[in-house]
Amino acid sequence: MALFRKRGPEIIRKSSAGETVEERKTFRVRGQKVEVRRVGGFTQQRQKPNKRKNRSQGSGKSRGGISTSRTRSRRPIDDEIILPTESARKQMLVTVSREQTQIVILEGPVLVEYFVARRDSDSLAGNIYLGVARNVLPGMEAAFLDFGANKNGVLYASDIAPQGRGNGRNQKPIEQVLKEGDQVLVQVTKDAMGAKGARLTGVPSLPGRYLVLVPDSDNVGISRRLPDEDRTRLRDVINGVRPDGYGVIVRTAALHASVEELAADISRLVTDWEKIQSEAAEGRPPRLIHEEPELLIKVIREHFTADFRKLLIDDRNAYDTVLAYLQSTAPDLVSKVQLYEDSISLFDRYHVDDQLKKALDRKVFLPSGGHLVIDRTEALTVIDVNTGKFVGSSNLEETVLQNNLEAAEELSRQLRLRDIGGIIVIDFIDMESTGNQQKVLRRLKETLAKDKTRTQVFEVSHLGLVEMTRKNVSVGLLEQFSHKCEHCSGRGVVIDESFNSQTSQIDTIAEVEV
Repeated sequence: MALFRKRGPEIIRKSSAGETVEERKTFRVRGQKVEVRRVGGFTQQRQKPNKRKNRSQGSGKSRGGISTSRTRSRRPIDDEIILPTESARKQMLVTVSREQTQIVILEGPVLVEYFVARRDSDSLAGNIYLGVARNVLPGMEAAFLDFGANKNGVLYASDIAPQGRGNGRNQKPIEQVLKEGDQVLVQVTKDAMGAKGARLTGVPSLPGRYLVLVPDSDNVGISRRLPDEDRTRLRDVINGVRPDGYGVIVRTAALHASVEELAADISRLVTDWEKIQSEAAEGRPPRLIHEEPELLIKVIREHFTADFRKLLIDDRNAYDTVLAYLQSTAPDLVSKVQLYEDSISLFDRYHVDDQLKKALDRKVFLPSGGHLVIDRTEALTVIDVNTGKFVGSSNLEETVLQNNLEAAEELSRQLRLRDIGGIIVIDFIDMESTGNQQKVLRRLKETLAKDKTRTQVFEVSHLGLVEMTRKNVSVGLLEQFSHKCEHCSGRGVVIDESFNSQTSQIDTIAEVEV
């Protein structure tokens, strides 16, 4: 008798703990080969179902987020790799005026990202300067450098080049590495915000179309968004074309790049670095050594890939600039670039301005009737999830689950669109089922995987709140289109006039007594 053995799934990816993260299995259906991939949260710890508990006694409203055990450790959920789902009909729109250049990314009709460059205020992020140390503060393990901006930038000890400070336990204190008046080659990693100066690093890097070059390093990093097979292939290719003394970080855009294209990208960046070194050796600080290209080229370099359907530009000069850049770096994308010459403005045709106005509101409505409330504070951003008018149809748990799933997807889009960075706290509605809790966290991580800005999602806190961080590089959308209220000074409330009159009377009495 013949023996038949059922073929098991093929393991594609494992977590750092050696557990399965992604599996692939092949079936034959009606004579056709069908491949099924399973990307699951296999590394997630299972919890026992717990009952919904209100965090405030006597309250009729179910407040808070996803309940959790108090003994659970607090760490970011990064064991598994979430591959971003490709969105159909992705488009990029560019409109140019005398005052500014605006760039938006659409997924279908929905606005997901917005960039603006004004003539009077350009971003300094990515620029390389020859700075001079003005203050060295051992107690803060930092130094303030004059690099030519209105405010001095801050350079922390951890951002000083390793060859100057040492590694591991042999690291020298910052006062032994830097003295007032020392010249330092630095790169801006974060623009100045409010009263804070720019954030600087002593380890510059040069971004290219397919990779990022890190001088004075031997490390090779591959984007975690790529499958393991492509990561291994790209690592072998990079090791074959990478010159000694240069580290490389490979972008997701390098997935379909040829060996020649990768080698040309490295060669171009090495030439730029050699020019930077020779320029830094001449002249006195503070001064600009290397300037990043204009925002339009930076956005195309970072975001415009083969999965975009088209790129529309309503300005002839900008159109020619983009074509020249793509012809030298990605000729296969040139056919996707089109000059928009219609009488109706580009943003009006795609309803961009209407969506921008909604993105400035505090409240965001969900498709089923629920809503989000987004509040910015000095230390963090708080997002509250509410059911609003959504009452569901079957039971409370399903109603809450659907509302939370919609909220997880929408708040991920809002973070990208509003460019919110720093610490973010999300207050989901309580759910009894542990499986439903994991579904919401899974949806949140899946939608965040589309975001090219680095994010970290932490496990649920003791109070049932989901905490996460998003890298903060520049001011957000709200700060770009608003200014502080002259009446309330940004608090959002105006003190009652009766209190002000009483205070003035007390001050008058005190002056008379004196």
